Amino acid sequence: MRSAWWMAALLGALASAAPAQQLYNEATYRALAGDRKALRVGDIITVQVYEQSSATTSTDTSTQRTNALNAGYASTRTGSQHGGSLAVGGSFDGGGTTQRANKLLVTLSVSVREVLPNGDLKVAGEQALTVNEEQHKVSLEGRVRPQDVSGDNVVLSTRLADAHIEYLGDGDLSDRQKRGWWRRLLDALGL
Repeated sequence: MRSAWWMAALLGALASAAPAQQLYNEATYRALAGDRKALRVGDIITVQVYEQSSATTSTDTSTQRTNALNAGYASTRTGSQHGGSLAVGGSFDGGGTTQRANKLLVTLSVSVREVLPNGDLKVAGEQALTVNEEQHKVSLEGRVRPQDVSGDNVVLSTRLADAHIEYLGDGDLSDRQKRGWWRRLLDALGL
């Protein structure tokens, strides 16, 4: 009898300590058998960035201009004739070719920043990496549909809408690839 009373007191204390509102919270509840895809603000999604682009531009310009002016007159008193001729001409040949190819392969995790009214997830994040004293930083922002996120909680960058992907490098190697200030000045002056 004494143990039954002890057990009832213990159950009563536990029931008052953990109200039903604290056992179930709709905002954080995940079903035990449900998938682990990101659905809410703060959830993490892995983005596999595979971007490849190439562009070629070629121009060829050629112009030519010739102007001629002839003048002459004759004088009857002295019997002499005077005349003149003026010719102006010019030509221009110019051309150029630009080729560029870029390829970026990165896997990074980003967080859900906002759930839009239509259910799309606004995601953003960045990753910093230092290799041989070169600092590399990848920043990513975009919008993804929940159905485009795989069961492993991974989405391809090609499935992001309004994507903004930025890859920056900073260090000696990156500095060597930039043109000198004097060359940029001469380019600005058209020299």
